[in-house]
Amino acid sequence: MTGGSTAGRAVSIAGVGAYLPEKVVGLDFFFDGPPPDDPMLHSPLVGPPPLRHHVAPDQRASDMIYRAATPLLKRLGIAATDIDILLTNVLVPDELFTGCGAETAALLGCAPPWTIDLHNTGCASFGYMMRLAGVLISTGQARTALLANVQNAGGQIFSQSQVRLLPQARTPGDGCGVAVLTADDRSPLLGTAVRNTPSAAADLRVGAEGRKYWEPGTGQVDVRFDPSRTQETLALGNRVVPEVVRELCEDIGVKVTDIDVLVTNQPNRTFLRNWRDDLGIPPERHVDTYDTLGNLYGAGLPVNLDHALRGGRVRPGDLVVVAGFAHAGDFAAAAAFRWQANA
Repeated sequence: MTGGSTAGRAVSIAGVGAYLPEKVVGLDFFFDGPPPDDPMLHSPLVGPPPLRHHVAPDQRASDMIYRAATPLLKRLGIAATDIDILLTNVLVPDELFTGCGAETAALLGCAPPWTIDLHNTGCASFGYMMRLAGVLISTGQARTALLANVQNAGGQIFSQSQVRLLPQARTPGDGCGVAVLTADDRSPLLGTAVRNTPSAAADLRVGAEGRKYWEPGTGQVDVRFDPSRTQETLALGNRVVPEVVRELCEDIGVKVTDIDVLVTNQPNRTFLRNWRDDLGIPPERHVDTYDTLGNLYGAGLPVNLDHALRGGRVRPGDLVVVAGFAHAGDFAAAAAFRWQANA
């Protein structure tokens, strides 16, 4: 499903920002003793990242958003009280019932009339939030939106004493990415595309020893894909991101080869390679921080976009496309904008 997010009032990507926790974790963290002499650990295609950041055990998602958003708002000259829309996606919510939107708003010193905690759309939530904020701004219901993605499972779920020894614990890294959308045409949002595959949602589960994640027990909570559906999950993940990018490009009237900078989520090196090969995007135009930041889940898109902007990889006039898929492939999204802003 595609949709031009700027059907009415123009919507702009004013700027992006990021925060990475101080703690940097190497591969030795995931073993009791030195890492084994296993060539798979250092494979350039399937090996885990050498480094990643982990949140502190007591660090809350709202604090991460505050640390990412405050300098961005200052650079843009936007007061927190001017935020009309606050959208958040947090992988591990600190509070089961309330989410983190209100807590974040209190830290920032604002009270947006649109405060929405999204707990679906996962690794593709940044594109989905751009779509939602774009619709609200373009129809005149708001002027300024703050979008925030938080990945905080690495230093919490995947650093538990038992879980950290499992192979899947070596990939995730923590971080927070934010973006501000405004009602102007400085860096216009050209359009968005989303793809829902609800049947794949059941292929990812959180729990321990067959119990629900909140039920008491001795085993530690872990995140697992359905092993009987591995091939289906890989096949869907490999094809859905290129498909949603092509759908978006067709909708906004550009060619895939016109993309100057592609920013995706980064589950592993294999997906990164397969996506750009499928789309014909050379590596130098595909942002990749996997080896130093790991799998940032939903935060990967805004964090990598911030990384590209700060590194000078995005020039004025560039067509930028962000895209990703969530969980076992139940959701995918892409968004395109023409970069002109300086922040």
